Amino acid sequence: MPEAMLEQVRRFNRTVTERVGALNDHFLGRDRPLGEARVLWEIGLDGCEVRLLRSRLGLDSGYLGRLLRSLDADGLVEVTASGSDRRTRVARLTAAGRAERAALDERSDDLARSLLAPLSSQQRQRLLAAMREVERLLTAASVEITPVDPEHPDARHCLAEYVAELNRRSERGFDPSVGATALPHEVRPPAGRFFVAYLHGEAIGCGAIKLHPGAPSEIKRMWIAPAARGLGLGRRLLEELEAYALASGSPVARIETSAVLTEALALYRSAGWVEVPAFNDEPFADHWFEKALA
Repeated sequence: MPEAMLEQVRRFNRTVTERVGALNDHFLGRDRPLGEARVLWEIGLDGCEVRLLRSRLGLDSGYLGRLLRSLDADGLVEVTASGSDRRTRVARLTAAGRAERAALDERSDDLARSLLAPLSSQQRQRLLAAMREVERLLTAASVEITPVDPEHPDARHCLAEYVAELNRRSERGFDPSVGATALPHEVRPPAGRFFVAYLHGEAIGCGAIKLHPGAPSEIKRMWIAPAARGLGLGRRLLEELEAYALASGSPVARIETSAVLTEALALYRSAGWVEVPAFNDEPFADHWFEKALA
């Protein structure tokens, strides 16, 4: 990667951390550093499971534990076992913690005003547009695509959401057990592979490969959560699946889809997939595609 790119990223990071006061032990003029303030905000008014805090903030267990203990000592946070599962720990704000969070929100608004106030109206719009784009790209860069077992709870969650969306968008009705299936044993090594996309530890997408020695592989069950769309994740997931198929010895891949999935049709066509005659009896499909992967 060019050194100029790396230097630009480092310069941007230095500018932002200085401007928002991230290096100050009294963030926003309060009696705690940014790390503790961020944990208070992320816990929220309804509380949050500690494992989710760890994933969302990208912190290891030891460091998050120290932050929570410090906030607990200040009377701002309580960590207790979940009522539904004693093995799960939940962090909740005390009354003092909610008051501190409200004060931090007010100070954060003041900081935001101080960033925008010196700028002209046109400059403010440029800055806000740039911030939206940076946020979008950094969010996309935080997504990890990981192979998992197709019967893992995260895989099951994604598949359930996938089926539910297809049935919302089509009057035809989709039954994953009929037609061109992707049953667990069909997308588990060595027969295939199932992938889940994660954002801050939460499953937001999936896709699978069915391998056929001596014949084209099949890409199945591609889905991205609506809230995560527009980040380029569909294309990235598709490329991951194509790469796995090619590495497994498949020079050609196939995929079928419904006419109601206009976003998927646009993605496949723009990614070099070519529409071909029907190659299976999938009752939900209207379009069949093929791509040479070599």
